[in-house]
Amino acid sequence: MADALGTQWAAAGHELMITGRTAGKAQALASKWGARAGGSREVAEFADVALIAVLYQGMAGTLAAIGDALRDKPIIDCNNPVEVEHFTLVTPPGRSMAQDIEQATGGHVVKAFNLCHARVWQMRPPVFDHRSLVVPYCGDDQAALQTTRQLITDIGCDPLPVGDLRHAHHLEAMAAIMISLLYGGHDAHTVFNLVDHAVVPASA
Repeated sequence: MADALGTQWAAAGHELMITGRTAGKAQALASKWGARAGGSREVAEFADVALIAVLYQGMAGTLAAIGDALRDKPIIDCNNPVEVEHFTLVTPPGRSMAQDIEQATGGHVVKAFNLCHARVWQMRPPVFDHRSLVVPYCGDDQAALQTTRQLITDIGCDPLPVGDLRHAHHLEAMAAIMISLLYGGHDAHTVFNLVDHAVVPASA
């Protein structure tokens, strides 16, 4: 996810910095983007907005490494707390990973980019049936929402606000369905997309 989205944002002219559990992989991505790599806290302090993209099993360690360096900053959460034996959420009922990240960091979390495989975000732009991909997002902070909206637009997608951060739980549940479809053999480019009915005039 970091590679796919970061590549798109670098192409759109954003200045990027990356960290990761493996310093070599982080440096390789930084070189690909013409960016810099650093430690978790260093990157968090650098960021005007941060994308957190890790497996849910590593989230606690990631948040511990970040500490309070993202306090009051926009954070985009594209992660899904979904176990892949029964494809259910591992978070408590009604509670989202996005809310946990916000509580741990003191940042302004927006849930977004969690409903597609990374290969979808590699498309330039992501278009399906001649329509731009619709990207649902939700959060509580207006500035963070606006920043996320712009980043969605920057990769050629249509942003769709779906409510405050309480709705992140529903986006994560949608992702559990999507992940089960992908594990079941659907193509990695399979997506949910909002399509409006085209109004076609009746023939004279």
